[in-house]
Amino acid sequence: MLDSAQRRTPLRGGARRRPGTAPRSSGPFAGHGSSRRTVVVISALVLLSGLIVFGLLAHGNPMPPGSEGFWLIAERRQQSVLVIAVVAVAQATATVAFQTVANNRIITPSIMGFDALYTAVHTTSVYLFGIAGIALLAGPVQFLLQIGLMVGLAVLLYGWLLSGRRGNLQIMLLVGIVIGGGLGAVSTFMQRMLTPSEFDVLAARLFGSISNASADSLPYAIPLVVISTAVLWSGSRRLNVMAMGRDAANSLGLQHRRELMRTLFFVAVLIATSTALVGPMVFLGFLVAALAYQLADTFDHRVVLPIAALTAFVVLGGAYFVMKHVFSAQGVVSIIIEVVGGTLFLIVILRKGRL
Repeated sequence: MLDSAQRRTPLRGGARRRPGTAPRSSGPFAGHGSSRRTVVVISALVLLSGLIVFGLLAHGNPMPPGSEGFWLIAERRQQSVLVIAVVAVAQATATVAFQTVANNRIITPSIMGFDALYTAVHTTSVYLFGIAGIALLAGPVQFLLQIGLMVGLAVLLYGWLLSGRRGNLQIMLLVGIVIGGGLGAVSTFMQRMLTPSEFDVLAARLFGSISNASADSLPYAIPLVVISTAVLWSGSRRLNVMAMGRDAANSLGLQHRRELMRTLFFVAVLIATSTALVGPMVFLGFLVAALAYQLADTFDHRVVLPIAALTAFVVLGGAYFVMKHVFSAQGVVSIIIEVVGGTLFLIVILRKGRL
């Protein structure tokens, strides 16, 4: 007779576990401690998001909380909260998905030239029509045209450089850098030809700013971001496989090239929508993606994507609150984002020693 410490514990399918060994399990977390940590992180991010929303709606509101006048003033401020939420979700989801399919934690979707195209469109409009050119780009139709132009350029690059037997993602990224540099050079040339007043108006528009967003564009931006985010999150398991590389994905039965094209298309929609809404946010996606992987304690995109979106809202909402209520900068958040994100980028580069 074996004593209780030596008996083998029955497992599923009639298998028996050896004495003193822990049961095997599979899942997105390394253990119960990791899962509890993730629950705590998500709860903390949700709490911080709620505090930021309350601060944005209530800070400086002269009416007593809960009164009719308080809610009337809060309704006028809710547009900024919606814009921050849209941009945060779009940038976070697009960057995490893009880094996954590119197998690189440093590059961001802005490498495809979306920011340069946005700058070129607005610079050309001011160059041709003067200060009135900024007004010509305002409105839902112009907003959708900018998104269509950015996504169209991205799809052309994908279809051209990822099709055929020699399709290569790295070549596509290099071509995106070259195109972005060319558009930037043309924009700089046209900016030098502008009058000082025209350049001042244009420069204010080229900063990533929450105040750039138009209320008329939100009914179109919100569905685009919600649908694209939902599609990418529903394909989290496929993104987990894509993170293993092309050969591993193909061997596991996933059509790597088709999944790559599908992911890049929705990434382009998200980044184009965010850029057309508020302007360039170069380091926001990189910043929140790096923080999300540190906070998530797992590589499962079902967990990483929500944490990245919440982190982006906390970072962007906090930056907006500080810039508006502390420095009275009227929502120009790109300054804080660029400084913090650029510093983190350099730290990651110096630690890894490579791209």
